[in-house]
Amino acid sequence: MVNMRRLTISHNAYVLLKIHPHKLQLHQHFFPSISGLSKVSNSSTCLTHSLAISSQWVDEAIVSRLESNLQQLCSGTSNLVRQGKQVHAQCVLHGLLDNGLLGPKILGMYVLCDSFRDAVKMFYQVPLHYTMPWNWMIRGLNKLGRFDLALLFYFKMWTCGVSPDKYTFPSVVKACGGLNNVALGKLIQDDVLDMRFDLDMYMGSALVKLYAENGHLQDARLLFDRMSKKDCVLWNVMLSSFAKYGESGSTLKAFNEMRNSGIIPNAVTFACVLSVCSADAMIRFGSLIHGLAVTSGLQFDPHVANTLVSMYSKCRWLGDARKLFDRMLQTDLVKWNCMMAGLVQHGFMEDASNLFKEMISAGVKPDGRTFATFLPSVTDSMSFSLGKEIHGYIIRHGISLDVFLKSALIDIYCKCRNVEMAYKIYSQSSSIDLVMSTAMISGYVLNGKANSALEVFRWLLQEKMSPNSLTMASVLPACASLAALKLGKELHGKILKDGLVLEGNVHLESAVMDMYAKCGRLDLAHQIFRRMHVKDAVCWNSIITSCTQNSKPAEAIELFRKMGKEEGLTYNRVTISAALSACTDLSSLQYGKQIHTVLVKSAVDYDVFAQSALIDMYAKCGNLKLARCTFDNMENKNEVSWNSVIAAYANHGCLDETLTLFHGMLETGIHPDHVTFLAVISACAHAGQVDDGIRYFHYMTEEFKISAKMEHYASLVDMFGRAGQLNEAYGVIKSMPFQPDAGVWGTLLGASRVHGNVELAKVASSYLLELDPNNSGYYVLLANVHADASQWKSMRKIRTMMKERGVQKVPGYSWVDVDKSTHMFVAGDGSHPESAEIYSLLENLLIPELRREGYVPHPYIPVHPQPETAGARKKSLKKYRLMKMCSGIMSFWQLSGRRQLSLVRLFLGGGWIFTKRFFCAFIYCVVQSYKVDKAEQNASEKLAMTVAVVKAYDNATEDIKEIYTADLKLQNIIDSPSLDAACRKIDDFGTKKNISQLDSALVLLPSEAWWDAKETNMTKNEV
Repeated sequence: MVNMRRLTISHNAYVLLKIHPHKLQLHQHFFPSISGLSKVSNSSTCLTHSLAISSQWVDEAIVSRLESNLQQLCSGTSNLVRQGKQVHAQCVLHGLLDNGLLGPKILGMYVLCDSFRDAVKMFYQVPLHYTMPWNWMIRGLNKLGRFDLALLFYFKMWTCGVSPDKYTFPSVVKACGGLNNVALGKLIQDDVLDMRFDLDMYMGSALVKLYAENGHLQDARLLFDRMSKKDCVLWNVMLSSFAKYGESGSTLKAFNEMRNSGIIPNAVTFACVLSVCSADAMIRFGSLIHGLAVTSGLQFDPHVANTLVSMYSKCRWLGDARKLFDRMLQTDLVKWNCMMAGLVQHGFMEDASNLFKEMISAGVKPDGRTFATFLPSVTDSMSFSLGKEIHGYIIRHGISLDVFLKSALIDIYCKCRNVEMAYKIYSQSSSIDLVMSTAMISGYVLNGKANSALEVFRWLLQEKMSPNSLTMASVLPACASLAALKLGKELHGKILKDGLVLEGNVHLESAVMDMYAKCGRLDLAHQIFRRMHVKDAVCWNSIITSCTQNSKPAEAIELFRKMGKEEGLTYNRVTISAALSACTDLSSLQYGKQIHTVLVKSAVDYDVFAQSALIDMYAKCGNLKLARCTFDNMENKNEVSWNSVIAAYANHGCLDETLTLFHGMLETGIHPDHVTFLAVISACAHAGQVDDGIRYFHYMTEEFKISAKMEHYASLVDMFGRAGQLNEAYGVIKSMPFQPDAGVWGTLLGASRVHGNVELAKVASSYLLELDPNNSGYYVLLANVHADASQWKSMRKIRTMMKERGVQKVPGYSWVDVDKSTHMFVAGDGSHPESAEIYSLLENLLIPELRREGYVPHPYIPVHPQPETAGARKKSLKKYRLMKMCSGIMSFWQLSGRRQLSLVRLFLGGGWIFTKRFFCAFIYCVVQSYKVDKAEQNASEKLAMTVAVVKAYDNATEDIKEIYTADLKLQNIIDSPSLDAACRKIDDFGTKKNISQLDSALVLLPSEAWWDAKETNMTKNEV
């Protein structure tokens, strides 16, 4: 009986057969007689057909001989279709096709010999009431990859009244797996249970594999646990499933369960478990399993040995990997690929190149996967021409260009900046799949062609390709580079809609986070970061870099600290470069030196890019000496490190040193790029060397054939502007081959303000207010130009325009680090808790000192011409400029703000009477002396004394003579030969009458501490 429960199921081919039988015509081009099969619409017809078997007598010897021949053909001892057809012809000759056994065996022979068209013809010549013909057809369709037709035959088998047997279901489950249809697989499992078949190892393995390979690990484990018998094959299926989805803990646990159950692991088992250890860098477990493989005698099994080489190389145990590699007897290609992959992964590109040459010398012919593994080493360490030679080798030797090899070639051409060749490989491929499209998108993004990357992404969507997480992670940076927030949000929505779950996919989460940050939505980036369950170094690097790029350097430094101390993650060159950039923005030399210490202790001490960032930090924090020292100590220098040190001297106006370094760079054979020349032209601008600047500009464009960019023209405008040649600066702008941006016009406006050229300032501002109408700096600069020229009406007009357009000036601020915390100040700021003392110090001490040193502040621009208001603003500006200096001085002494103020006044000659202020100086000197040498007796005794009378001295009003007298009295007590003698002096001192406040303090405060010391049997020195 047909299971009528299936009439309500609407899955895949079953729906086509049960609900839309007319759609069988779609497959008639492949099965010309399937229409005949469709006529067999019920079980009675099938039975009538099967009963029409000839009942004639058959020679048993002939049947036995033919069965023996078929058995040999089907068992694989002979795989010749021709011999099979001879057997088939003998069956026809003797009229044996109606025999229930010989016909299906001939059908099976054709299936095993991959002669499927003959198998189809045979299918319609044998009795169809047997299960065997259907089983062979389902099995054959699976071999062809036509899983949909295999399921179609399975359901048609039911409609013909033929019940499947235990050999049918494994093939049907395999067809479900080929279509990734878990729901249909569960229905097949229900059929097995309804028919009371046992879940044997074959059936169980197929179902477990179906569930596990499609991510249903829990269903796979439940089914696995229900099975009474488990052999090594079934255990391997379960282990492979856990390994595929990165369940390393579950894999190792299942491996132990397998051994405890008495199942002996085979080579597949060891290879599976070792691959997990390799993926998660669990070298300790891997070495233990290696020992078990040695005990089992499987160490040099090709599959196990290759996995061991892969594990040791990926875990950076390259010496052990090489030893095992050399001891392996087999010379197959897989071991070479594994060893080479490990070398490339850890950046040993030269060793990978030597290994490749060694492989060629050994007579081992590389395949597509070899080149896909080796090509990244060419990209990173060798010339572009060598990459083209390898491409030519691939073509000449007819090596198949599979998806991975084509993707590797696209990757190498993109990294070598030859996007046109990469696209040629991509566009000329006969079948473009998702892997190649993802590689092309990544290549376009790498070369700054975000629009082209988006075009490829749109094309693959039009071709009905379903982008995976890697594709989405590749296209999101294109949105970030274009600041296309709306499109980025749409892609984020597609990720959620398509079920590309973010949780656990660190790479994709980091890409989304980076997109929001670069589009200016740092709040959304932080929100995604906080929700991440797994945070690796990549996502930490992304959020730290995002904070730096969005002018949040303090947050970047704090995240850097948390990453190392709280999360325990290892810093890499990206992390350290981002943190150093944050220190540069903060101008914090202290933090920069601390990160330099981290750099020295870490494994990236010799990384060129990290050291280049270190040079940039020291230079921008004003310490050219350390910047140059870092550069000179670098073992390997590339164009990035040369550009960093050249820019360092250029930004400080050191033209001679800049040019010396520039020519030194040429002598080393490193070609300068557009960044190098930008630094050189900038140095000429700062030094006022206009002729040299023009000469190096032409040197760049004519000698090195480097096209001038917007930054170079802006630097030329700045150079002419600094020299007062405003007409020449304007001429540079008019001669630019492209439209100048706001930065170029802003440079001209600034120069016009310095030199008082109102007309040219109006020209520049007219463009600026169109290009960047919300930038308050341009309005203020133009207003200042009019104010300098006493054009108050025009100035007020600019101010009114700002109000009408809703443009608000962002106040400038400065910051200073005090006791590992950052304090920020704006002009006239009174929010600091010690601002009153800071302003007092400014008014009474530092301003006169600065004047004596010759400091002349820049006159304030009188936006309103009233004298009294201008004077007040000028006074506030002076306070603002000196506030940071005062905080820096006060942070040197770790005392309270009031004591710091008194101490600064004393040491800088404020001229106050030495009363309690003397104590501040005294305790500071004592503490510093004690820090220098804690064993110094004098410092120890004075420290004890000052701690004892701190409260009394703090409240004292006496002059310096009385304090000295009290000091001598206390010193007399301290000089006592023992604790008993000191306590007696305290008792005698306390009985006196009319003692001063200080004298009383000598009794009230020290006595308690000294008596406690005596009772605990402490010595005088310990006190």
